Amino acid sequence: MFAVLKTGGKQYKVQSGDLLRVEKLAADAGEKIQFNEILMLGGDSVTLGAPFVAGAAVQAEVIDQVKGDKVINFVKRRRKHSSKRTKGHRQQLTLLKITDILAEGADKSGVKAAVGAGSISGVAVAAAAPKAEKKAAAPKAEKKAAAPKAEGADDLKKLSGVGPALEKKLIEAGITSFAQIAAWTEADVEALDDAFKGKAQSNNWVGEAKELAQ
Repeated sequence: MFAVLKTGGKQYKVQSGDLLRVEKLAADAGEKIQFNEILMLGGDSVTLGAPFVAGAAVQAEVIDQVKGDKVINFVKRRRKHSSKRTKGHRQQLTLLKITDILAEGADKSGVKAAVGAGSISGVAVAAAAPKAEKKAAAPKAEKKAAAPKAEGADDLKKLSGVGPALEKKLIEAGITSFAQIAAWTEADVEALDDAFKGKAQSNNWVGEAKELAQ
């Protein structure tokens, strides 16, 4: 019997006993987890989900938290800028062993559901908060008012691509110093790129913040 499960935005065909590497999950080595988003069951008969198969699940044991192969990203700007930048990335993954495929009764198994790990969930939520506040704000005049700087806050406009509007957004998200930005990991930058329109990564804020914090 095999199953097609969905996790981390990808689909995997698995059988009992298979070893599988998936996007990092919030689980420790030795822990048993269960995937509930099953797109298809196969074997003597085939069951297709709409979109998921009701009551079906795939159970697995976490072997270890690992990293994928290093990927090199090289960017070269010619003519006016004439700059080069090389970045490396290793995706965080979870190594699993598939232990069982359930065709029904997944909701009564009592096994913890597989959940993706968010290494900076707190920061990501804070960065998204200004969007919700904008909807609630009524008078246009109040929107133009600059956000008060916290005492001892750094001048974040020294970072490439940061103007008064983006500085205000950073402060509202609780980011007030170069030291905070210098401590960001690659995962932090990727999660915050959506909130700051990719400027954190494209302008290398972490590298600039390390120099400015000294």
